Amino acid sequence: MELPTPEDLRQRRTDLGLTQSKLAEQADVSQPLIARIEGGDVDPRLSTLRRIVNALQEAEGGLLRAEDLMNTPIVSVPPDASVREATEVMDEKGYSQIPVVRDGSPQGLIGTSDIRQRSEENVGDLPVAKVMHESISIVEPDATIDTVDAHLDHNDAVLVVEDGRTVGIITEADIARHIS
Repeated sequence: MELPTPEDLRQRRTDLGLTQSKLAEQADVSQPLIARIEGGDVDPRLSTLRRIVNALQEAEGGLLRAEDLMNTPIVSVPPDASVREATEVMDEKGYSQIPVVRDGSPQGLIGTSDIRQRSEENVGDLPVAKVMHESISIVEPDATIDTVDAHLDHNDAVLVVEDGRTVGIITEADIARHIS
């Protein structure tokens, strides 16, 4: 990733018709900081630069959000379904993992790797709740692609939840599809 120069930032801002104050508000930084960055007086931290670039991308209409990336409607299983049922759904849909959801609320994820790690001969008869992993990553629909990508660094999937209800799922493949 090539970092924008102060001149690049100023040019993008002016091309969009944004004032320094408006950009500062959208990036949640101060206007004097924007002025100092554009003037080359200060090198911003990477996190600050990322917020400014995201604000510019959003103003350009090019900032991807979770709602742009997510698969919906989600295919899920309840926690009391059998592992066999979950496996059948995954096989039918061609998925390697699916969310475990009760009344719209996310409970966990179950994937083929979770099932393979079990040594019981009757793993198919077990309830999904006994095999799923409960450590899940959740974002709101308006989360940026950077936020989703950061969650995917540590998780196989990210569930998109709005008002406590699971509305979508995002995997690495979804990110790759939108980047390429």
